[in-house]
Amino acid sequence: MSMKAVCVLKGASEVSGTVFFTQQENGPVKVTGKITGLSPGHHGFHVHEFGDNTNGCVSAGAHYNPFNKTHGDREDDNRHVGDLGNVHANENGAAEFDLEDNIITLFGPHSIIGRTMVIHEKEDDLGKGRNEESLKTGNAGGRLACGVIGIAQS
Repeated sequence: MSMKAVCVLKGASEVSGTVFFTQQENGPVKVTGKITGLSPGHHGFHVHEFGDNTNGCVSAGAHYNPFNKTHGDREDDNRHVGDLGNVHANENGAAEFDLEDNIITLFGPHSIIGRTMVIHEKEDDLGKGRNEESLKTGNAGGRLACGVIGIAQS
């Protein structure tokens, strides 16, 4: 069985985009999409715990972390479920990405469906910043745009 999800990112600024998720049961999640309106460079890219955008991106809560780990890179063993690293915006402010992740899932009790995807203003230091905030957020700064992850039409 396969599952598809989608997230439409919107923010207070001109940052917007769409993120698509596809997973075969028990397989990795393929994450693809495009975000525009960013400053050139790297931007933290995370799944946050709540699907609540009533107070903008702030009400999405912290990074999705059901196993109570510290912040890390997508390839790290010790990381939040929601830690998807960085996306890179080109000189025109567009970030296109195509990645796979073995920790997030669209199935079961730890599914990311119904949670919020957030694109941050700064580069995520991947938990290597040698301070307490790095181990929580990667020092990725403010939340530029967000959206709730929902089940997509097959």
